Amino acid sequence: MSAANGAGARPAVEVRDLCVSMIGSGVPIVSGVSFDVAERETLGLVGESGSGKSTVAVALLGFARPGLEITGGSVRIGEVEVLDLKDEALREARGELVSYVPQDPAAGLNPAHRIGTQLREAFQVHEKLGKNELRGRIEELLKAVNLPTDKQFLRCYPHQLSGGQQQRVVIAIAFACRPRLIVLDEPTTGLDVTTQRYILETINDMAANFGASAVYVSHDLPAVAEVAARTAVMYAGRIVEVATTEQLFSQPRHPYSAGLLNAAPSAHQANRLVGIEGRPPRPGHWPQGCSYAPRCPHARADCRQAVPPLAPTESGSLVRCLHPMAVSDGGVLRLVPSPKPEVKGGEALEIERLVADYGGRQILHEVGFAVKEGECTAVVGESGSGKTTLARCLVGLHTRWDGEIRLDGESLRQGARERSREQLRRMQYIFQNPFGSLNPTMTVAENIEEPLRHFESLSRNERRAKALEVLGTVHLGEDFADVLPGRISGGERQRVAVGRALVVNPEVLVCDEITSALDVSVQALLVEQLRDLQMQRGLTMVFITHNLAVVRSIAQNVIVLQTGTIVEAGSVEGVLSAPKHPYTRQLLEDLPTLDPAEQATAGGAK
Repeated sequence: MSAANGAGARPAVEVRDLCVSMIGSGVPIVSGVSFDVAERETLGLVGESGSGKSTVAVALLGFARPGLEITGGSVRIGEVEVLDLKDEALREARGELVSYVPQDPAAGLNPAHRIGTQLREAFQVHEKLGKNELRGRIEELLKAVNLPTDKQFLRCYPHQLSGGQQQRVVIAIAFACRPRLIVLDEPTTGLDVTTQRYILETINDMAANFGASAVYVSHDLPAVAEVAARTAVMYAGRIVEVATTEQLFSQPRHPYSAGLLNAAPSAHQANRLVGIEGRPPRPGHWPQGCSYAPRCPHARADCRQAVPPLAPTESGSLVRCLHPMAVSDGGVLRLVPSPKPEVKGGEALEIERLVADYGGRQILHEVGFAVKEGECTAVVGESGSGKTTLARCLVGLHTRWDGEIRLDGESLRQGARERSREQLRRMQYIFQNPFGSLNPTMTVAENIEEPLRHFESLSRNERRAKALEVLGTVHLGEDFADVLPGRISGGERQRVAVGRALVVNPEVLVCDEITSALDVSVQALLVEQLRDLQMQRGLTMVFITHNLAVVRSIAQNVIVLQTGTIVEAGSVEGVLSAPKHPYTRQLLEDLPTLDPAEQATAGGAK
């Protein structure tokens, strides 16, 4: 199967009817997945969480996660059938034939070993090299991923490097033995746009220089558009569309592909984000017929009778749909302008001459800005710019600061424990990782009720009633009330965290990178819910993010932080459309985009 490949030679990688199931029950997680990857080609693999992307990714190495097993199919790399390899032969293949780059570089690096040791091990496991040759190969690799080659860097431990440096070390290790296939599993999730740009360019350069094929797994559609020549879309364990990336992102034929694209924000125009309502079916609960039918606005009776085949279209793509979208439909909508909230005029939050340090090092330098009632101000900048330190100062979680923070004209003390109960209620914080604010041993309703114990004198039934009301507000519903946080998806957990903050009726929300690890569809739903709450309740928000595309969709004003200093501030339209500071212009240039013309100007290349 080679949709829109255009390559006449035999593919470097052939995957046929790959199936992965739960051990014991035999419930399928991935079913009948087939695709090809040509030599030096990068194939994108996209879809929501739970679609089976990562399960396919690790199966390409002949591996299944605990509780799962590969129950059928073929993974052929060159002349080698990976799924036939056992024990020592399989271990040798991992690194020489196929290698893996995880989402979290900490999962690919040993925290107890120095970087130099881990780079040497990457060669020594598979190759017998002399000391000088080994040193030369390591230096070549580090230069290829734009990292220092000196002894001081090689003696560093992983925790002494930034997230972007760690990820480039992992990429270097993956390419060390020049494998035929590199599997990259969400390698840029959570990284700022500048670091992400370095990683994407590194992947492109390494694949070209070392002649490797690549499978790039991600929910970040613009990042996939930057690196992948072709893209396959997964839903409920099956591939539902395969096409050239340009064709897929401009004229999707499957309604699910179009739904994902409609949910993607743009840094160039402020459109209302359209998330995909409903939830993907869980393994063991796939519906009869097309798995997407329960969420599809175009579903008909025949869609629910049998699983559609992955069939070719007249445009050259492959689509698993009985009624694919016509090319004339235009595929992507994204035409509804974002509504603007009513700004009341008074200043809800004022920050003056804020200076903060951490570990003896100054992080924030004379930061000052104001946020009006009912307004959202975004704070953007790369990792290390001071965004999270600023957020934690605002809510009193970071206490080593000087300057002035006023909430409705009242000066706030440095630490949360020094502030009044009413001040704490009026300004709530939503963490990047919802597990930072949710107790995993308490149910969803109990987590939402917890702030009410501190701020209001209510009976148990009254607290329960408020929790259920808030679950409706964040579009979860009463069915989630008695479920533990570990039993729901990341996007659902984040909405629970939003509900927990809203239950005490705050006036100001401080949101710290709350969309950074979410699927585009879940991100769209969460952003639009926050916007609706802003409109309905007059909420004031400080929205910390590195995603400038999301800024267009949620904020009215933006400040740009560089190494703890505000280098540019103003309206979102003014700053993002006509940036004046070189740093702001660089952030916008580094931002991945779905538009091929914009990719060329931003430096992206496939």
